[in-house]
Amino acid sequence: MKILRSVADMKAFAHERRTAGAKIGLVPTMGCLHEGHLSLVRECRANADVTVVSVFVNPTQFGPKEDLQSYPKDLRRDVEMLQREGVDVVFTPPEDEMYPPGYRTFVEVHGLQDRLCGPSRPGHFRGVCTIVLKLFNIVRPDIAFFGWKDAQQLIILRKMARDLDLDVRVEGLPLVRDVDGLALSSRNSYLSAEERRAALVLSKGLREAEAMAGAGEKSAKAVIAKVIETIGKEPLARIDYVEIVSMDDFAPLERIGGEALVALGVFIGKTRLIDNIRITGRG
Repeated sequence: MKILRSVADMKAFAHERRTAGAKIGLVPTMGCLHEGHLSLVRECRANADVTVVSVFVNPTQFGPKEDLQSYPKDLRRDVEMLQREGVDVVFTPPEDEMYPPGYRTFVEVHGLQDRLCGPSRPGHFRGVCTIVLKLFNIVRPDIAFFGWKDAQQLIILRKMARDLDLDVRVEGLPLVRDVDGLALSSRNSYLSAEERRAALVLSKGLREAEAMAGAGEKSAKAVIAKVIETIGKEPLARIDYVEIVSMDDFAPLERIGGEALVALGVFIGKTRLIDNIRITGRG
């Protein structure tokens, strides 16, 4: 397994393999890897000749009051995990490689970035789109893998790829949960034992939403009210948002007909967690 740190070296490696006819797959990450990331890596290996995993904590997607400095990092552990998975290249550039002095260019997907997590994290999706587009240009993957855990991010990146005519297929893979139902996230490491228990209220609320829709409930307002009621019973939880939206543009829905996304952002103590589930109305 190669570990590459410079943009030039990553470009040269990718060009060599692409010229030889290899299909390149990319899994972008910010490190602190868990089973959710590894599920993407395994799918990448099954669908590409060369698997590249980037490990880069992207500063432009953090707001001024967010956790950039404290974001969990353990590159040695990440590299060991990726080596065991048979990854071909780990691309782990320093910040000044990705954002050299004088950097001023950013990418935005207007409208989609302003909903759900957008109001609470201004500039976040601008940072996400910018770094992912840079990675696409550096690695030139045929296919890139992201998780439905970050549903808004996935849909925004698919839109960016379509709008900019990028020659990459953006694949979304199922959200991975722990055995108790908590969605896997690097930020789960912030939670105390008590907060970890309290965080289960997110998946509980989503299961109730799924059950209501499956039983024929059409009113998005009624489903949202039930989720809010469930989460509100947990003293350590503070709701940022609970919404039921269109899968295309995140427009709020009044009635549940076809496929919809139930998305929520909730603070457990000081840690902001997100979760979601896709539902389909009956009848």
